[in-house]
Amino acid sequence: MSHARPARRQLAAAVVTVLAVTVGSTALAAPAIAVPVTEGTTGAAATTTSVAPFPKNSTIIGAGATGYLALTKTAPTGEEPYSQTRYWVPADGSAATEINWSAKVESTGSGDIVASNWATGADLTDMATGQKLASVSLGGETETETAYAGAAGNALFTTLFNEDGDWITQMHSTTSGSAKMTAGLPGEAYGVRVTPGTADHALLTYSTQTGTSYTKYAATLDLAANTVTETYELPKTHGDLAVSATHFAWVEYDAAANVTVVVVDRATKAAQKFKAGTAGGRDVEVGLVGDWVTYGTRSGLESWAPDALNALTARSLKDGTTTRKLLDHTLTAAVAPDGAQVVRGGTVEQGEGLYRIAPSADGSPAATLVASSGESTKVALLGSKVPAVIDLDQNRGQAQLDWTLSRFNVRAIVTLRHVRTGKIISQEVIRPTDAVVHFDWKGDLGHQYETAYNGDYTWKISAEPLNGIGPVLTSSGTFKVVRKPAPHDYNDNGTPDVLLRDGSGRLWRADSHFAYYNPWLASAEQKLIGSGWNIYNQIEATGNIAGAAHADIVARDKDGVLWHFLGKGDGTFAGRYKISSGWGGYTKIAAGSDLNGDGKPDLVATDAAGAMWLYKGTGSWRTPYTTRVKIGTGWQGYNLITATGNIAGATAGDLVARDTAGVLWLHLGKGDGTFAPRIRIGAGWGGYSHIVGVGDADRDGRPDLFATNAGDTNTYLHKGTGSWSTPFGQRQATSLPNNRPTSVA
Repeated sequence: MSHARPARRQLAAAVVTVLAVTVGSTALAAPAIAVPVTEGTTGAAATTTSVAPFPKNSTIIGAGATGYLALTKTAPTGEEPYSQTRYWVPADGSAATEINWSAKVESTGSGDIVASNWATGADLTDMATGQKLASVSLGGETETETAYAGAAGNALFTTLFNEDGDWITQMHSTTSGSAKMTAGLPGEAYGVRVTPGTADHALLTYSTQTGTSYTKYAATLDLAANTVTETYELPKTHGDLAVSATHFAWVEYDAAANVTVVVVDRATKAAQKFKAGTAGGRDVEVGLVGDWVTYGTRSGLESWAPDALNALTARSLKDGTTTRKLLDHTLTAAVAPDGAQVVRGGTVEQGEGLYRIAPSADGSPAATLVASSGESTKVALLGSKVPAVIDLDQNRGQAQLDWTLSRFNVRAIVTLRHVRTGKIISQEVIRPTDAVVHFDWKGDLGHQYETAYNGDYTWKISAEPLNGIGPVLTSSGTFKVVRKPAPHDYNDNGTPDVLLRDGSGRLWRADSHFAYYNPWLASAEQKLIGSGWNIYNQIEATGNIAGAAHADIVARDKDGVLWHFLGKGDGTFAGRYKISSGWGGYTKIAAGSDLNGDGKPDLVATDAAGAMWLYKGTGSWRTPYTTRVKIGTGWQGYNLITATGNIAGATAGDLVARDTAGVLWLHLGKGDGTFAPRIRIGAGWGGYSHIVGVGDADRDGRPDLFATNAGDTNTYLHKGTGSWSTPFGQRQATSLPNNRPTSVA
């Protein structure tokens, strides 16, 4: 790509051209390309009070006097290639025009003239007026026919392989009206390419070949005389080229991708060379602005590491050492007809858009933003998909959280924090696909075996740019986790807690954790609730019987008094509250199932004569149960009864009971506080010392059974099936503690 040239016609560079353009109902003030340099401007980006719009996700492929050629690439879908759309973007801020020509389009460096070519022809068109200025026919089928070679000034160039075996280059100008052979090229020159150079000269490149050896050249072409005036031999691994009235520059690469910038004084032919850095790809842009050369990689914004070449840098040709940073990165560049560099790039301060690089008051180059795409050069958060409320009863306790960034070359860290406890979980994502940071939250906190609590959360994302362009992005927000209350959940995280009393009378709370990706019931947090619980001969989980949001327990002391302990939701309980006395005559107590379908957990108790009594839940902490009602007899044959909740898909809660032979029986609730005839579940349950209906432990929506083994320290989970005929599956070992507790609830 050719670059900055002296302005033979300054094209209104001495004044600010501001046009008021109506967009809807808003007047937009926008400068033309030739924006004057602010007095005292240095190499840092100079601000402008008003800039025109530039299409998002676009680059520049040419610059005219009053507009630009822009290229927008659309990401591919499936196996389809990128689609490319070209626009003519007026510098005054008026609407861009899509160019529908099915051809290559490029600027010529003269006014608003652009060239387009296709297989059978080429045109020159003035974009300011829409007038076609020149047209040529092309062969395009064989090498012996006319081929397009480029455009510069007011002319198209073609090549023709003549009868003598030489390549002939011809100019087709808007003034001559006929083809004119270009002078000064060797007859064996091939691969001729003509692009804009300075106001007087085009930039021409070609190759020659001797045997199997070939040599590359760059030359200046006098546009008035159509004659080659200067020739420079190029290294085989050269890159971008630039020419001005006083200098010629190019980029060289060695085998290790080291970048050398070479600048030749056109008058003296003295060359300056300096190492600019290392580039993995041959994509370094080079330009000339007065007595300075500019350089920087075109892929700095997408690079994976900090590098000096990421920025567009200017280097003095007078002292050969002074450098100034102009832009934080460059994508593409072109040369305006007035000789200024127009660069599609960005700065951290002003964002993405077109910047005009021209000499400031002291002669050093300065960058001025002339058109903005509205995109951030810094890493920006473009959007997030974090629901305000996440129901972890859904999707087996998982949630997909997404954050869309403006870049993919980042190291992102997402942190979720539970406000009440301060516990967090973090995830690091490097180089997120499509710049979307995905957090597949498993509904856990802290570590693998700690389930997330209900309640308020904050999220925070930090994204560090791997290329060093811009600061670390930090953004945050809030959300809430909810679940339905669970009968055995005392610390408000949705998973069952098991209460274990040891031989010393200490009561422990053992939390559990079940992950779909590691499908077994694991031990989580274990906390001592307190000592002195050996005064109670039965402790029973009741579910939420007091209208609060958390599960409660009741305990009967040796004097037959039943006490209520309100769950506080943090794994602890409030001080005991006396329900009533006279409970000493019951052999078994089971609580937690809603037996009459009113939404409140009930309690049943059996006496020595085998009668079962129903205590309906009231929802009041002062009087949590109504007066008892007798609902059956014949329960004396059981040595264990436990409330399970609704395990068979009917309308009310159920019970299971084990007889002295070790057979487990299902008693389906009928919804009126009574039970259907018992159903035999199976034998072999006599080896368990305790069986507890803990609720849904495996997050499949069905209540399960937890059991401790009397003969060893193992604990087991029988998963609910939802079937009344076979309500529980085969047992699975858990890692919850056993240690032969005297009571389990």
